[in-house]
Amino acid sequence: MLAAELKDTPIKVNAADPGFTATDINQYQGYRTVEQGAIAAVRLATLPDDGSSGGYFDENGVVPW
Repeated sequence: MLAAELKDTPIKVNAADPGFTATDINQYQGYRTVEQGAIAAVRLATLPDDGSSGGYFDENGVVPW
């Protein structure tokens, strides 16, 4: 809904799935490193002006809702 509301602005709204990343929240039980978990978020944060908005992504690309 927020992506649709902001579609005529340069602001992009996406969701990133870091996977099962070892962090405080899971007592470092995740099998992925923080660096691996950050891949999708960094990719989305550096999208070009014509990049996607309103999607759900992991490091491999689009994830179905």
